[in-house]
Amino acid sequence: MIVVLDTNALMMPFEFGINLDMELERLVGAPRCVVPSCVVGELRKLARNNRYAKAALALSKKYDVIEVVLPGDRGVKEAAKRTGGYVVTNDRKFAESLMAEGIKVITLKNNHLVIEND
Repeated sequence: MIVVLDTNALMMPFEFGINLDMELERLVGAPRCVVPSCVVGELRKLARNNRYAKAALALSKKYDVIEVVLPGDRGVKEAAKRTGGYVVTNDRKFAESLMAEGIKVITLKNNHLVIEND
């Protein structure tokens, strides 16, 4: 099982105090988490002025980086399509666009991760 983490997913532990790994294990077993290269780039930029992004960038080093060509959300979608994985995001519009393309989405609700379209 592969789970693709977007930028705000990596910031969830610091913004909302959740244990990302434990929540994902509760939902889908023991996933292989990957971070698209575009997310690492975005976190590097945000980390200059955002303490959550700085912490999220450090957290991202724990996971495998998957190289993508496209930037931003399109790069996350590219990674999900290539791996067949779930995407963890807290961006409602992005989640809806992923679900419209048949990509499984995990979001945060009431301080717990939930699968939106399993």
